[in-house]
Amino acid sequence: MNSRFLILAEGAFSPLRSKTANACIRYTPEQVVAIIDSGRAGDTAQKVLGFGGDIPVVASLTEGLTRKPNALLIGIAPPGGQLPASWRALILEAIDNHLEIWSGLHTILSDDPEFAARAKSRGITIHDLRKPPADLDIARGRVRELDGRATVILTVGTDCNIGKMTTQLQLRDAMRERRMRVSFAATGQTGILVEGWGISVDAVIGDFIAGAAERLTLQAAKDADIVLVEGQGSIIHPSYSGVTYGLLHGSLPHAMVMCAQPSRTAINNHPWVKIPPLAEFIDMQERAAAPLRAAPVIAVALNTYDLTDAEARAAIERVERETDLPATDPVRFDPAPIVDAIDVFHRKRFAVTAGSTALGAGVR
Repeated sequence: MNSRFLILAEGAFSPLRSKTANACIRYTPEQVVAIIDSGRAGDTAQKVLGFGGDIPVVASLTEGLTRKPNALLIGIAPPGGQLPASWRALILEAIDNHLEIWSGLHTILSDDPEFAARAKSRGITIHDLRKPPADLDIARGRVRELDGRATVILTVGTDCNIGKMTTQLQLRDAMRERRMRVSFAATGQTGILVEGWGISVDAVIGDFIAGAAERLTLQAAKDADIVLVEGQGSIIHPSYSGVTYGLLHGSLPHAMVMCAQPSRTAINNHPWVKIPPLAEFIDMQERAAAPLRAAPVIAVALNTYDLTDAEARAAIERVERETDLPATDPVRFDPAPIVDAIDVFHRKRFAVTAGSTALGAGVR
């Protein structure tokens, strides 16, 4: 993409509340000219997030326009995914200033009569990242066709917004450095923005969620030996578990990576739902997958952004003891322990499925 994004995150630019903005800043910082959040104006992305360098936070669209953007990116992914009513005027003004609009909200901006008419009159495109294809089918277990060709790894988690997408992107980059043939299947609006393709499965009609996951997995495997499927939600999340199970059943992973935040003891915004001990949760996750395919959790990715380095290392060591699995924070520290676990699992799986002469087959 040749977009130069001005990111709209008014009142929400932070480590947890601006997921779309944060991923764009982490993985495509060269495309970000500024972030709009009047409450943080004068700060930088680095100061707010701990990464992003000197990308500035500005107070208004007018100030942001001086940075010569050609697109406005809606930088938040709020519960329910609805457009804040107070943002309508700013988006219309952005269109009037010939900025393309990129949105990952459930509110489909291109279907909004006012936005659509204004964009048409200005010759501007509205990109709705969450708008699903119209020709989705139900899942039919077709990922089993990959058993002799590729290994599918799904990130799962104890909660939402805990690092499932970020873990896969960190693993993708680390694997590419090792010259492994790997592909990332984006299943959410932010992953689609970073990777350039995918389907936002939480916007898909319930019957077709697994079918969407199946299509993505098969497409990602065309030129890859390891497919990293972006996970969503949690099997115990009272709001979003339907998407979690649809992804699990459609992608039919061969193995899973568990994502968790050591300091989080209950589901965000649902304090009455306590998160079980990690070893117990891993057992629950594996049992959820087992009826369709035995898929072990082979590593743990921890989100330790709110801990000191010493606390983070202690948490990793504790998780390794409790689960007997390799663990790391793949953003803060080296993702190698998880990459190694996937590599070993992939090699062993192909040694079993294709014979000892295929040991390492598919790994480049």
